[in-house]
Amino acid sequence: MNGDEKHWHLDRRVPIAVIVTLLLQSAAALVWAGSAAERLSVLETRALRIDEMVERTARLEERAKGVTAALERIEAKLER
Repeated sequence: MNGDEKHWHLDRRVPIAVIVTLLLQSAAALVWAGSAAERLSVLETRALRIDEMVERTARLEERAKGVTAALERIEAKLER
């Protein structure tokens, strides 16, 4: 093998259209990956907000149980 056969090279028989197509596909893939990353970021933010709402809801349910128990005790005392 001589030195030319060992190295990779671009043959002049490769049409410009193929090169342009590959470049456009690569650019489209990068744009798609960027938009996918943005959507993922939005979903992560929403998930954090939902977690906070679940925690708040649990706290409110506990408070409601406490208020209900207190109200039942008050009603029981009033009935005596």
